[in-house]
Amino acid sequence: MKNFLVHNDEVKKEMLESIGISNIEDLFKQIPQKARMGELNLEEALSEMAVQKKIKSLAKKDNTNFTNFLGAGVYNKFIPACISQVANRFEFLTAYTPYQPEISQGTLQVMYEFQTMICRLTGMDVSNATVYDGATACAEAILMAVRISKKDKVLVSNKLNPEYINVIKTYCWAGNIEIQMFDEIPQNTSEYACVMIQNPDFYGELIKTPTVDTLLIVCTNISALALIEPPSQADIVVGDIQTLGLPMAFGGPYAGFIACKEKYLRQIPGRLAGKTLDAGGNSAYCLTIQTREQHIKREKATSNICSNQALMGLCATLYLTVMGEKGFKQASYLSTKMAHKLSEKLASKGIKTLNKNFFNEFVIEVDNADNILKQLKENQIIGGLKLNNNKILVAATEMITDEDIEKYVNCI
Repeated sequence: MKNFLVHNDEVKKEMLESIGISNIEDLFKQIPQKARMGELNLEEALSEMAVQKKIKSLAKKDNTNFTNFLGAGVYNKFIPACISQVANRFEFLTAYTPYQPEISQGTLQVMYEFQTMICRLTGMDVSNATVYDGATACAEAILMAVRISKKDKVLVSNKLNPEYINVIKTYCWAGNIEIQMFDEIPQNTSEYACVMIQNPDFYGELIKTPTVDTLLIVCTNISALALIEPPSQADIVVGDIQTLGLPMAFGGPYAGFIACKEKYLRQIPGRLAGKTLDAGGNSAYCLTIQTREQHIKREKATSNICSNQALMGLCATLYLTVMGEKGFKQASYLSTKMAHKLSEKLASKGIKTLNKNFFNEFVIEVDNADNILKQLKENQIIGGLKLNNNKILVAATEMITDEDIEKYVNCI
């Protein structure tokens, strides 16, 4: 066990001499002083018991008893308690990252079931087994369209989530792809690799899936597909799975999905799980169509994306399984019902909703957004996302009650 002891001064001196320097400071002399971290003002070490006591006292200072009307891509959804318990079962454990061939059968089966569920919801033929998040899914789908079409210009809706747009711009800058943003789709789109829209869009508005003469990518709220028609006219459908049993968790981790028509199967990035039979004739699962550069020649790889958010995909699969078709629809219906009820109550106070047709998110017009949000916060309500001085993006989920709505309206 001596190899695990902290190095003493003698060992440190021997190591430094072996690389031709006299002290540890010389290791960092190429780093400018202004870029270095200063002294850490740390308290004296505490025992484990003392640390636990201190952390608990600090945690008590956090006020988490807020009613949440904040959305913009991350939503406060009900998560059945059994999900975390089942996700921790040994069948899903693997000593490897979840893209290795040595992966456990349990995780591979969940990937396969996840793909099946995503295909059923989106109306697509095939789905991958997750990527990093919704933003990454959008950017990867655009790269996918560029490879398919051999064109280097793309059309992206201004009503896409701004964070997704920023990630797309980064990807496209690196890939020398020209982006043209739009409010209305141009009549002629044949010169572009794809058209990307979001439905419901960032402002919550439900739109009709357009017909274009190029590849169509639809970024969607996966929970909205419990109630609205799937975007089966699209060529590629992407989105985030945060609403499927994943907590808000201060912004992550989440996971994204990419689904597409079968003819584009070999251009889809990420991992795909397939089902086969083993030597004994039993069902067996394996990774298939491996398009990462770790598996095939770099020039033929679709992407070097190598994190398969398998735990997030597992939780989403468990959520859909536990909720079932009826429960999934009910949760989405309640989200919509509460959002429309809040909009109507606000209208009775003279606060206008700017959306005509929305799922569970809408934009209100106010005199002073900062004042409104401050008033709500003082009453333990996170009132929404400020878009500008006069507009607030408000969301509701099944977690919102009639009492929450009354309190929101009365506090304005």
